[in-house]
Formats: sequence, C-alpha cells, structure tokens
Amino acid sequence: MGGHDFGDDGRGTGTEGSRTGSSGGRGGSGDVPRGAGGSGPARAPRIPTPRASVEDSGLPLPDLADPKDREPVPLDLSHDVLKSLLGAWALAACSAAETAAVEEHLGGCGPCADEARRLREAVGLLHQPESLDLNPALRTRVLAACLNRRPPRIPVPDWAAAYDAETARLDALLQDFGDAEWHAPVRLRWFEADAPTSRRTTVAGVIAHLLSVDGLIATALGLEDPLAEVADAGKDAVGPAGRTEAFWRASHFPPTRSVRGPWREQSHSLVRTVSFTGGHAGGLTVPYGDFALPLHDAMLDRAFECWVHAEDIAEAVDYPYAPPAPRHLNRMIDLAARLLPTVLAARRRAGLSAPGRRTPHLVPAGAPGRSLRLEIEGAAGGEWLIPLDSPAAVGSADFEVAHVALDGVEFCKLAAGHVPPAEAAAGQVGDREAIKDVLFAVASLSRM
Repeated sequence: MGGHDFGDDGRGTGTEGSRTGSSGGRGGSGDVPRGAGGSGPARAPRIPTPRASVEDSGLPLPDLADPKDREPVPLDLSHDVLKSLLGAWALAACSAAETAAVEEHLGGCGPCADEARRLREAVGLLHQPESLDLNPALRTRVLAACLNRRPPRIPVPDWAAAYDAETARLDALLQDFGDAEWHAPVRLRWFEADAPTSRRTTVAGVIAHLLSVDGLIATALGLEDPLAEVADAGKDAVGPAGRTEAFWRASHFPPTRSVRGPWREQSHSLVRTVSFTGGHAGGLTVPYGDFALPLHDAMLDRAFECWVHAEDIAEAVDYPYAPPAPRHLNRMIDLAARLLPTVLAARRRAGLSAPGRRTPHLVPAGAPGRSLRLEIEGAAGGEWLIPLDSPAAVGSADFEVAHVALDGVEFCKLAAGHVPPAEAAAGQVGDREAIKDVLFAVASLSRM
C-alpha cells in the first residue's frame, strides 16, 4: 500500500528497508524498534500500523482485549454540559460514556432528575402506539361536559338526539375525503319480496340518497325540499327509492363532494327546527309514500339509515366505523320492534307468511294473543313481546310461543338487509314458523 513493494519473503524493501536495516536476521539493528535507540532496554512494543508487518519489526502482535469487556472511560463533565445532554439522554441518543455520566449525575442532582423525568414523559408522547384518529365518543363526552356546566337554552329533543349524533359522525368521516374516496363504489343492499336486492352507486351517491330521503322530513316541517327544482321528479318521486332515483337522474354528472354541503345544512336545519318546537311536533306525520311515520319515529328511522349507510361508506374506503351509542341504538331497536306487528300483518296480506300461519288467530283489539319474545343482547339490549296475529293485539308472556335471541348490532344489520334472516338468530326456541315469519319481517323493514 502507498508505494511499498513486498517480496515473496514478506519483508519490505526500499524506503522502509532503509529505516529498519537491511538485515532480516535476529540480533542486528533491525531487532530494535524504531525510536528505541541502539542501546538500553527495549520499550514495550507498539501495535504495528497497517504500513508495517510482523516481519518488519520482528516482534509479535500483542493480545487485544475483547471490545465487549471494555468499560467506557468515565467522563468528567460540568453540570451545564450534563444538563445540555438530558434531551439526548431521554431520546437514548447519548454514547455509552455520556449515558453513564448523565445517570451518575442524576443520582445526586434533584433539579436535573426532575427535568429528566419530564423529558422521558414527553418522549412517550412522541411515540404514541394508538391511532391518531379522534375517538368517536370524544364529541359526546365534550358536549356532555359542556351541557352539564351550562344547559342549552334550546335543547335537542331526546327523539332527535340520535339523528343529530349520527349525522355528525358521518360528517366527521367525510371531512378528509379526497376525490378518489368520493367516487369509491358503494353497493346499497336491502331485502325486497324476501330476496336480497342491491344497487350500485358511489360515496357521493349515498350522500345524495340521504339528502333526498331526509327531504321527506324537511317537507313535513315546511322547510325547503331538495327535490323542489327537480323537473322530472313527478308523482313517482314520493317514497325513498323514487326520490333518490329522481335526484340521481336530474344530476348532469355523477354526484361529487359538492353534495356534502347541502346534506349537512339540511341535517342542521332539521335538528334546529325540531328543537325550536320544544319537542311538541313529535306527533307530526311524515309520509313515506306507501306508509307514514310520526315525526319522532321518522327521525329515529333517518338516524338508523344514516348509520347504516355510513358503515357502507366506511367499508368502501376500508375505514373502521363504530356502532351508535347504546342509548341511541336501543331506541332504533325499539322502533323496529314496534313496527313488526304491522309488517307481519302486511306480509300475511301479501301471502309472504309461512303457509301454516297465513290465517291468524284473531283476538279482540287490546287483548293478549300469541307472542314471540325478542331478546336483544348487549349494552343496547332488552326484551320485547311481539304480537304475531294482529297489530291491535297485546304481547303476552302467557301466550308466548317462541323465543329469539340476537345481538343488538346483528339485529340492526338484519333490519338493514345486510344479513340474511337464516344467519341472524343467535338462539331460537319454540314455533319455527313464527320465528321464520318474524326474522323475515325484520329483514323486510329494509329498503333502499
């Protein structure tokens, strides 16, 4: 290396040879390391540099200690220097010697020990293992804390609280969507004539659907109808499906992110209007085309559909979405349970009931009749006795012929048409035909 020429015997020649002597044998001047002089006792041999070889000096290499056995050389650092190293120490960025010096200093310096503890806690915040997404329950907790300190002058009625919460949760999901997410494909699913049905749209199309159907309540409250300027709405655009199809047809282009603003403004207007009524408008009727609901039930129905379609959107963009708060979910389940007797009667008239039960056991209005016990498990759960033979009958434990148990979220997915009736029940005992009728009646609550 660097101008040396080593021969076959391993000894250097040229310049290096002139330093160590030309003789390669022992006992000559070459036996004395350079710098030791020609007389007197020899000094401790040094570690040869890469430019020399063992043969150059005639002395063997000394044994090197294992690096793992070496301990860091203690550092004598001032207080100011050690204090300036606390940040690097908290981040585990100090050398071994610096770490030893800092930790020894912390054992005797209270102010530095307190500062080091605070820095270590701060480092823990910089490396959060949890998701940085806000907890969906955070809004509810903050509002509850604020309202406990200062109740609102115009409170939202209990029957509208679920709609208020679910529209806010969906809006929070949409706020960071880019163009790709707004055009992500979504398949709306429901049951029709006991058969699964679906319709393909996009995330923006789902929001347009919610805007159109929420317009039923807006019209009942005297607010502006989003379909007021749709020229081809016609008399067929009266139910949820008809209104949605009319809105989609009226759009010159597929719906985009621009639909979010009108939908959110409409949802705010609905909550604000029912709040100003003081809750007295809950009995107002909202027509859905072939049926009608009281306003307080219609708001629960819209909250339920908002949650179901929010899950459809979250699934389309591969994002987690939690169920509603238990108190809101319980109200949605209660609405479905109260609608079941009417739905069972309609299915009998349409010939969709089990063959052996098409002729009901008629009982006087208000009298107890055959009943099915619907048990909903989970935090939003409870029990409902469903009269099987007449909407006017009263459910009775004495006339119970069947018992069905389902999870609360699973029951709602069945009511949304997202789960087949045969796969929904967690447990069932009693009259099989009655159980089948009720499960299919729950699925028939779904619609576009």
